[in-house]
Amino acid sequence: MSEFVPQKPHPAAPAPRRPSVAVQIGKVTVGGGAPVVVQSMTNTDTEDPASTAKQVAELARAGSELVRITVNTPAAAAAVPRIAERLAMMGVEVPIVGDFHYNGHQLLEREPACAEVLAKYRINPGNVGFGKKKDSQFGAIIEKAIQYGKPVRIGANWGSLDQGMLTALMDENARRAEPWDASHVAREALIRSALDSAALAEKIGLPRERIILSCKVSGVQELIAVYRDLAARCDYALHLGLTEAGMGSKGITASSAALAVLLQEGIGDTIRISLTPEPGASRTGEVIVAQELLQTMGLRSFTPLVTACPGCGRTTSEFFQELAKTVQEHVREQMPVWRIKYDGVENLTLAVMGCIVNGPGESKHANIGISLPGNGEAPAAPVFIDGEKAMTLRGDRIAEEFVGILDDYVARRYAARTG
Repeated sequence: MSEFVPQKPHPAAPAPRRPSVAVQIGKVTVGGGAPVVVQSMTNTDTEDPASTAKQVAELARAGSELVRITVNTPAAAAAVPRIAERLAMMGVEVPIVGDFHYNGHQLLEREPACAEVLAKYRINPGNVGFGKKKDSQFGAIIEKAIQYGKPVRIGANWGSLDQGMLTALMDENARRAEPWDASHVAREALIRSALDSAALAEKIGLPRERIILSCKVSGVQELIAVYRDLAARCDYALHLGLTEAGMGSKGITASSAALAVLLQEGIGDTIRISLTPEPGASRTGEVIVAQELLQTMGLRSFTPLVTACPGCGRTTSEFFQELAKTVQEHVREQMPVWRIKYDGVENLTLAVMGCIVNGPGESKHANIGISLPGNGEAPAAPVFIDGEKAMTLRGDRIAEEFVGILDDYVARRYAARTG
């Protein structure tokens, strides 16, 4: 029997961030060691400035640090300055990214105000142009970015691969002594499309510090494989996202599974969770998921999160579930105010537990915790503050009293901002 050799334990933290070139987008820094940036995209008709500005503002207030809008028609391009004006009137300063496909070179030429107002351009090398026009139309957008001092995301996508490059790589692969499988060839085409386009942009004159790359696919394992390879082959800032992730729990699970692996390895400088919203649901859901992913991984702090037990036969009452929901909703409602008034409040930890098994222990680990009575337990709810039992709540006003304790703690514990 071979001797067991203990492995050195891994530190309980993500790997150091992959070194990358910093890119400035308005007041937001992407890459270069900056915190991972959360971004999102509108689904309104950009030709409608009122609805688009409203949704951009909602996304920004939810915590999206960059917001992308589709710029696909002359009317949409003409609307961009009006969207910016409305946002300025609302006091919203989030950088706006213009998403261009097919006709971006024409729109930027015809609408210089649009080219000026946008904080960044996004180009898909797979559909910026075809045949002989591909490089010239790509170059026209890059020249506009140089003219107006804008950064560019070169975003290759599995669903719109450069067919010329894919064909060439397939021919090259056929000549290999040990050919790659089809998925490997497709991944290489995606990566090569992004890297070759970035090289062309630099050749035209766009500085490296104005280039971000992305290579999006819809499969979890494919995304991990693509970005590991891409990260090893360049030092550009990288945008992470699973394209067409899906709706609800499927989209959240798939995006989190893929991005968590990469982020844990130090790969990725900005992320988007591309969720298909439920009919009538707010677009801000994808922002909250992105924030919670980064926060639960220990990469950033955005808002206090509530630890709550899942419930079991000891906790047939729904009260602890209702209290956990009440507390989490209260925190999210108050954060816009707390963020302005208090430093560090986003690091606050809360626990709402359902019975005596783990309740007191978990509550002691949180800044503020409450252990509610389970089946057969005394109708009393001990409250713990910074690890010490502070009081016991009883009666019909436990939820109201606990929220009051939370508000009082925030006001006392966190220093008010001075300017």
